[in-house]
Amino acid sequence: METTRGRPARLRVGVIGPGRVGSVLGQALGRAGHKVVAATAVSDTSKANVDSRLPTARILDASEVVGASDLVLLTVPDDALPDLVEGLAATGAELRGKLLVHASGAHGYGILAPATIAGALPLALHPAMTFTGRDEDVERLANCAFGVTAPDQLRPIAEALVVEMGAEPVWITEDKRTLYHAALAGGANHLVTLVADSASLLAAAGVPEPGRMLAPMLSAALDNALRLGIHGLSGPVLRGDAGTVAGHIEQLRENAPESVASYVELARLTADRAINAGMLDPADAARLLDVLRR
Repeated sequence: METTRGRPARLRVGVIGPGRVGSVLGQALGRAGHKVVAATAVSDTSKANVDSRLPTARILDASEVVGASDLVLLTVPDDALPDLVEGLAATGAELRGKLLVHASGAHGYGILAPATIAGALPLALHPAMTFTGRDEDVERLANCAFGVTAPDQLRPIAEALVVEMGAEPVWITEDKRTLYHAALAGGANHLVTLVADSASLLAAAGVPEPGRMLAPMLSAALDNALRLGIHGLSGPVLRGDAGTVAGHIEQLRENAPESVASYVELARLTADRAINAGMLDPADAARLLDVLRR
């Protein structure tokens, strides 16, 4: 593919799956000077996304989107991606020479193999960001990183596309893609669950505005964790306060039994990391781990 001053030439972009992610990436590529020419849209939500974010796109079926485009975003749910790729290859879509880009964090470019055999150029570009479907989503790309995985010869194009969208490309090898995604999903998704659980427990304790109480402490904890890693830890596990932890577990059993298992497992993991970092006294650790085993 020809490039201009180290960046991809202006491309005709198609979007198969213009949901929260696809419509934002299409919009970002449009802002970079590419032209979104086609998109699939079946649901009312998809049609609304095309109207508002991809106004230059014609609504076509998937194989027609491929035929009309130089770069095709395959932004469908992870489980639907293999069938989509196989279907495009089996139906004889015009794949040769087309950049085929998926945004799944869990997969590398190998998932695009049926299309690659047919001549497509496979790229895996995953934005490490949550998308809400709101207008600010496209602005958030400027502060996020993309996990980039592609054949070596396509790496410059993949990274240039990410830079054009205003984001930072981070290279992830094909064999580490699932580990990369597990790290992100575990951090972001479980963080939401933990915060929601904390807020629910505070409400049960009589706190009228749990979010207001949590925000300063959790913001500081997140900042500490990002800057210092495990050395940003504080609290009863770090202090080896086995009695306090036992009291927590007893109260959770009485008031929120569904939260006991996660509390115990996370306390165990926290203790293990603190021990390995030399932050928890061995005698205190033994008493704490005994409480957690019981």
